[in-house]
Amino acid sequence: MLLVEDDEDLREMAVQMLRLRGFDVLTARDSVDAITICREHEGTIDLLLTDLGPPGVPGGELARSAHTIRPEMEIAYVSGIPKDIAIKKGLIKPGAPFITKPFTTDVLAGTLRTVLARHDAAAAG
Repeated sequence: MLLVEDDEDLREMAVQMLRLRGFDVLTARDSVDAITICREHEGTIDLLLTDLGPPGVPGGELARSAHTIRPEMEIAYVSGIPKDIAIKKGLIKPGAPFITKPFTTDVLAGTLRTVLARHDAAAAG
């Protein structure tokens, strides 16, 4: 998975949380780094977890650009603003996987596992 978070402390904390739960994590501090990783990483990136407000390009735009490069990649969002406000502002679509900051390890890992399980089921079905 690819985690995009501009706050270094939060990025490192999330990486530790995810790795403890068995996730392989690539990291990017902004949208430029994330797009570069999407283009250059030779392995699979099954999930993009992006903050809605990374520097440079909003998370929704980043997700669209990254999905163009890697159409098989799932997208999940994380933000300090409530999901309903993100939807009303057009930042995300209704039903998009969304994690509100602050989050626990269980919420983070559980949400991402659900997204990946749905992806695997759709690919198999």
